[in-house]
Amino acid sequence: MTDFTHLDADGNAVMVDVSDKADTERVATAKGSVIMAPETLAKIMDGGVKKGDVLSVAQLAGIMGAKKTPDLIPLCHPLALTSVKVNLITDPSRNAVDIEATCKLKGQTGVEMEALSAVSIAALTVYDMCKAVDRGMHITDIRVTHKSGGKSGTFEAK
Repeated sequence: MTDFTHLDADGNAVMVDVSDKADTERVATAKGSVIMAPETLAKIMDGGVKKGDVLSVAQLAGIMGAKKTPDLIPLCHPLALTSVKVNLITDPSRNAVDIEATCKLKGQTGVEMEALSAVSIAALTVYDMCKAVDRGMHITDIRVTHKSGGKSGTFEAK
């Protein structure tokens, strides 16, 4: 098993030194879902939420969330992201809004945390915009589904 990289020999939290790592193209994709009442999903799809276009606002919030990751997660490096894509798709068969975010850069460290932050912030935005009509919504299954670049190579979730 690999040791935790964010702890020194004494167990203190440290930011990983990436200065000796090569610049490579790095890509990460994360996914998650917001499950809700059928009536809530119908309001989102019909544009009937009083706060506005839920999917567009959540998409923008997700992009902003990816860019703010090092401000939110203490040991994350500030990164020069070259691309952040956030897609939200409604799934009436599951009463869900499914979220997928892909982050990309050419650099010395990965972008998994940025992709996870994008999905999380988009999901929280869906919740915030719809909570007046459905406090029973739940955010679920946020996970990395793809990672490539760097010396550890490619990861694909099963």
